[in-house]
Amino acid sequence: MRLHYGLFTVEPPDSSDKDFLEELNGDSLKTVTAFVEPSLVDVPAGTRFQFERHGYFVTDLKDHAAEKAVFNRVTGMKDNWGK
Repeated sequence: MRLHYGLFTVEPPDSSDKDFLEELNGDSLKTVTAFVEPSLVDVPAGTRFQFERHGYFVTDLKDHAAEKAVFNRVTGMKDNWGK
């Protein structure tokens, strides 16, 4: 699973005098290994799912295959930008 977070550490990214490259979030993408129901590996690319308490996911258009299922998080269940 690929978990996407905010690309920048500040909002909006042009709100400070710093170069926008200094405001990039190095942890904006996390890849984790997860266990899913066996039936989910055979679904076509672009299929959407809700995984309870984790968020909404879509199978990757390029990398999803029966041998290696890849799910990208579209949105989380809670917005933790303000934390």
